[in-house]
Amino acid sequence: MADELVLLDVHVSMFGMRVRIALAEKGIEYEYREENLANKSTLLLETNPVHKKIPVLIHNGKPICESLIIVEYIDEVWKDKSPLLPSDPYQRAKARFWADFVDKKVLFFFCSCFCLSVFVKKKIWRTKGEELEAAKKELIDALELLEGELGDKPYFNGDNFGFPDLAIITFYSWFHTYETCANFSIEKHCPKLIKWAKRCMERESVSKSLADPVTVYEFVLMLKKKYGH
Repeated sequence: MADELVLLDVHVSMFGMRVRIALAEKGIEYEYREENLANKSTLLLETNPVHKKIPVLIHNGKPICESLIIVEYIDEVWKDKSPLLPSDPYQRAKARFWADFVDKKVLFFFCSCFCLSVFVKKKIWRTKGEELEAAKKELIDALELLEGELGDKPYFNGDNFGFPDLAIITFYSWFHTYETCANFSIEKHCPKLIKWAKRCMERESVSKSLADPVTVYEFVLMLKKKYGH
C-alpha cells in the first residue's frame, strides 16, 4: 500500500518550507493543506494538541510535529534517497548543532527585532531606536557566525546539500522583509552567506519550496496592518 502523506502548513512559514524541501529532495508526493492560523482547522488541533502549530506531517494517519524533527523523520524513513544527515556520527552532530543554533539564535533575534505577533501574540514591530539597533547587531553577529562555519565550502555539510543547509535556507525568503523593515543589508555583512543562499536556490527542491520574498513581505505588512504598529 502506498504511503499516505498530508502536510499541514502555511506557505510563508520558514518552518514549513523545511519540510517541503526535504520531501522534494526525496522525491516524495504528498497532499498539501494550507492552514489559516487565525482559524486553525480541527485536524491541526487534533494532530498537534500540545503546540497547535504548523507544520504537521501526517504519515499514514500518524502525526509528526516540529520542523526539524519532521525532517529527520523523513530522512530516516526514506533513507535510501538523497540522505540529508551525514553518516559519520560527529558530522551528524555538527549538522544538528547548526540547525539548532539557527532556531535558538537567528530566529530569536529576528523576533527581537520585530516582536512578531505570530510568535509572541503581541503587536508587531514595536522595537525601535537603540533597542532595534542592538537587536539588529545581535542578528548580524549570529549570521556572521554561520558564515564563519560555512567558510569556503559549497554547503554546510561540505560538497553536498544537507540538513543544516535545509534548516537555514528557509530564512532567505524572509531576508527581504528583514532588510526592508529594519533598514539594513545582510549581504553587506555576510556576502558568502548570500552566495551560498543563491547556490541553494539553484536546486529545484529549494526554489520551488521557498515562498516568494515579495509574498512574505506582503504577508508581514498584512499582519502589521491587522495588529497595528
